[in-house]
Amino acid sequence: MKVNVKKDYKKSKDLLTDSQIKEHLLKSQQGDKASRDLLVEKNVRLVWSVVQRFMNRGYDPEDLFQIGCIGLIKSIDKFDLSYDVRFSTYAVPMIIGEIQRFLRDDGSVKVSRSLKEAGNKIRKKKDELTKKYGRSPTINEIADNLGLSREEIVHAEEAAKTPQSIHETVFENDGDPITLLDQLADDQKSWFEKLTLEEAIRGLNKRERLILYLRYYKDQTQSEVAKRLEISQVQVSRLEKKILQEMKNRINH
Repeated sequence: MKVNVKKDYKKSKDLLTDSQIKEHLLKSQQGDKASRDLLVEKNVRLVWSVVQRFMNRGYDPEDLFQIGCIGLIKSIDKFDLSYDVRFSTYAVPMIIGEIQRFLRDDGSVKVSRSLKEAGNKIRKKKDELTKKYGRSPTINEIADNLGLSREEIVHAEEAAKTPQSIHETVFENDGDPITLLDQLADDQKSWFEKLTLEEAIRGLNKRERLILYLRYYKDQTQSEVAKRLEISQVQVSRLEKKILQEMKNRINH
């Protein structure tokens, strides 16, 4: 489906009032094609403003615009006129969702056959070593057993992961979304150091991970953590030292 809209915004700049928009929405939903086309034309700038968020993904902006227009048309068809909300408030999430679905379904990273084969070997060896050790094996342990380097292990595992948008919300702090981009911007460690640390954390049990989260992410005191876990502050101190030493050993292994 190709949406033909002129790229000069002279007409689209003549914005419709809210009551005019609602009038055309009603007509469009009743089958008036002219009203539907007019609503699309008048919301060209809205679609392009959303497209700007998805630039530099390796896609032609015009293609993303066309996908965004599909989301716009869906919002025109599905908008509930009984609710007292602005059309743009409803349309923007619909446009974003349509583009995100396109990127998710069509934008997968193409992985070479050799990387896929390496990934399968790593997955099988990881399962085998997990049963043997009773815990998740370290990157070094997998590398030693397969005769590969740490970098080769990391590269193959990363290639097998589902791509994520850097704008994807990974945490909400009192309604303020924190995205992957925020995390990357705040963290000056190299990608390899991050993956090594992630591997070490993965080897901890639930309580140990909770202690780390409360102490170093939520910035709680040992006394606050002790109260949360219903143990003494001295126990928290000992556990924290044990956890950090265990992580250090796993990273340096």
